[in-house]
Amino acid sequence: MAAKSKPPRVAPLWHSLGLLLLLLSISLGFYHAQSASPMAGNAGKLSGGNARLYSAIIASEWVLWLYIWIGSCQKGAVPMRELIGGRWRTVKSVLLDIGFAAGFWLVWCVVAWAIGSVFGPGDSKPSSFLSPTGPVEVALWVIMSMTAGFCEELVYRGYLQKQLLALTGSATLAITVQASLFGVGHWYQGAKKVIIIAVLGALFGVLAHWRKSLRPGMLSHAWEDVLNVIPIHFP
Repeated sequence: MAAKSKPPRVAPLWHSLGLLLLLLSISLGFYHAQSASPMAGNAGKLSGGNARLYSAIIASEWVLWLYIWIGSCQKGAVPMRELIGGRWRTVKSVLLDIGFAAGFWLVWCVVAWAIGSVFGPGDSKPSSFLSPTGPVEVALWVIMSMTAGFCEELVYRGYLQKQLLALTGSATLAITVQASLFGVGHWYQGAKKVIIIAVLGALFGVLAHWRKSLRPGMLSHAWEDVLNVIPIHFP
């Protein structure tokens, strides 16, 4: 029996390196925002408050989307639509993805609870600067969550996971590495959150690999981020 061939590379290697550098820059920017936040112990209020911060995060997510779109236009690259897993063609397919997203979110809640039971609740101080206050910030939080659900799944489970699969031929390795990068990319939220987010990234990776689509993960990711405005939350 002939060996199974590796899938094509998502984009040129130079483009992937550029994406990693861009992710690092954004992560460092969030760390700076955390350090400048009054919630981190500094006096005063950031100019523009969290509304300005949320707008910057939304913009950075779409910069990542634009960068991947540019990569998808390169000769021999995988089209962005294929990275996502095609498009909805019937109402049944929409409902099916919503069902998978809801089921996956319940699984994630159980896993998050289990991790919290083992490691204890994460320190909320590093990420407390993100908490919205007032209707305008809550509305921007929802927009930011929906943006992150789409763009971060495209970056990590779409681009990076498929690129790693093409380079290594191992789905397990591809899922593990992208999940680790996903966790480390949120290091400004504290060490325990990095572990939780990395496990979440692995679960999303398994879902994307199994379904051959990012849509259920995008829906579940956005829903999970939206719920972070609720004080009672999993550790």
